[in-house]
Amino acid sequence: MALNETTCEKLSHVSTATLCTALFKRGLRNQFIQDVHPLAPNREGPNMVGPAFTLRYMPAREDLNPITAFEDRAHPQRKAIEECPAGSVFMIDSRKDARAASAGSILVTRLMVRGVAGIVTDGGLRDAPEIADLAIPAYHNRPSAPTNLTLHQAIDINVPIGCGDVPVFPGDIVVGDREGVVVIPAGIADEIADEAVAMTAFEDFVTEQVRAGRSILGLYPATDPQTKVDFAAWREANGR
Repeated sequence: MALNETTCEKLSHVSTATLCTALFKRGLRNQFIQDVHPLAPNREGPNMVGPAFTLRYMPAREDLNPITAFEDRAHPQRKAIEECPAGSVFMIDSRKDARAASAGSILVTRLMVRGVAGIVTDGGLRDAPEIADLAIPAYHNRPSAPTNLTLHQAIDINVPIGCGDVPVFPGDIVVGDREGVVVIPAGIADEIADEAVAMTAFEDFVTEQVRAGRSILGLYPATDPQTKVDFAAWREANGR
């Protein structure tokens, strides 16, 4: 399922916190990837948004994972780097094990040059300072210098995975901001984006009111009828 351009634009400007609430309303409680952080937390600009393209690691077996494994052009990690479509988010299941890297700066640079929207792993990335300076969003648990071959054996490409305790299916819509990464089932991405935009407008209104000294009681949530009147007037005045 292709990601609608309008939906992508909307998701580029709403927070993962707001998206988590919209998903929670639909009974989806486990869509925020745990213990994964942006390498460049102060990076400004729109969110990382794109459909998931996945790579799955399993525990390495030493006789199948020597350094010469990379000489094979069909090595799943190398193959995945070259096949991840432009605009997608490269999602790696490293079993939450950051003792060895999921990838390094050369591979992430290749993803960047190919137009991939970002990379997320629940393990670690090597060359982390270099990756943080690249023009591609990257998320991991922590820096990890050892090569992936030390502990991880790349085994599957573009299959359902677990990443940071979240189920990720190929084509799910992945959104990352300075707080973290959330995964939206592809079939509800459009409606989640619409709701998140509306929620963001209300949250901006509420924040303005709270900063002006207004109590949150009756305001957040909007149980006071006057709140809805005030919000409607605010939306009209602010073009929201």
